[in-house]
Amino acid sequence: MFCPVCSGKSTRVIDSRLSADSLTVRRRRECEKAKCAFRFSTVEEIEILDVTVVKRNGRRESYNREKIESGLKKSLEKRPYTDVQFRTLVHTIEREIQKGRGSEITSRDIGAILMEQLRSFDKVAYIRYASVYHSFEDVATFAEELRKLGAVGKKKK
Repeated sequence: MFCPVCSGKSTRVIDSRLSADSLTVRRRRECEKAKCAFRFSTVEEIEILDVTVVKRNGRRESYNREKIESGLKKSLEKRPYTDVQFRTLVHTIEREIQKGRGSEITSRDIGAILMEQLRSFDKVAYIRYASVYHSFEDVATFAEELRKLGAVGKKKK
């Protein structure tokens, strides 16, 4: 790890701590150059590698976290959540993707994982995402999804 101040090639870890969500590790580092000795923190997190997403039209592309984050942010627009909650949601979704242990996953499967996680995270965001994901054609279809969501909420109580 290079020092961000002097660009020294040698830094050492002086402390490591697991984050509250247990999904990242925060490392406190120090430049080993005697004249610099600058201290800084880094955050280490799991990255999904070598997963190919198969789109509905058959096209294939590499997994891209930003696409999931973008879709989630649109669904969660003007909804109450913290950055920590959002990061935890993204990590939970990525863990579910990774559990498939395959090198390919369909965009439909990713959408289903997203909806499953959103359902318990924020019901309004879930309905927003579901309305786009399922391409509701009419109010009756939308109302049916709301009815199902209400039934699921009553079962959990």
